[in-house]
Amino acid sequence: MSGLCDPNGPVKRAFDLLWATASLLVLWPVLALCALAVYLDDGWPVLYVQPRVGRGGRLFPFLKFRTMVRNAERIGAGYEIEERDPRITRTGHFLRRWSLDELPQLFNILRGEMSVVGPRPTLAYQVETYTPHQRRRLEVRPGLTGLAQVSGRNRLTWPERIELDIHYIDRYTPWLDLVLIARTFGILGDAASVYGEGWARREGDPGYKPPEEPS
Repeated sequence: MSGLCDPNGPVKRAFDLLWATASLLVLWPVLALCALAVYLDDGWPVLYVQPRVGRGGRLFPFLKFRTMVRNAERIGAGYEIEERDPRITRTGHFLRRWSLDELPQLFNILRGEMSVVGPRPTLAYQVETYTPHQRRRLEVRPGLTGLAQVSGRNRLTWPERIELDIHYIDRYTPWLDLVLIARTFGILGDAASVYGEGWARREGDPGYKPPEEPS
């Protein structure tokens, strides 16, 4: 595989560093305002830090702005989240709708734990259920956005999302990354893709979608 089309190659890494650095230079006032809004709405901490699985199955501290009340996983529906979940703060609803809660992951990109484009990072218990084929999802750094994100996000079943991620890995080019980034801007604010359209309750169901960790 040539370096240009290697999803783990130096070209992609250089693009990630350039994009994350430029984004932070432009968006630091937005990050500061988001942090202030979270603090004024529900106090500290403003960040939600959670172990997620990255490239090669290694855990890393995944960063988000906190959008739910503290210890949300111990209240109400536990790990399941719905659009009108009462544990989501007022600020959290806005941040989630416009995906502003994901902006701290620019620091994950700078640290080499994530990429701008790639499969979204998941939880260890979800990875434990992967088949050998599905574990191919771990061949690359997880992304801030990705093919599954712009193709339906939480409207898709979990197996559908994994297949799209593997499709991306097999067909990666720098041009594809640019296309997916452009498409990402087109779906910002789409609440249905953020929350999905209902969750199947059992892992054996064809439409199973693993619950998102509260944040």
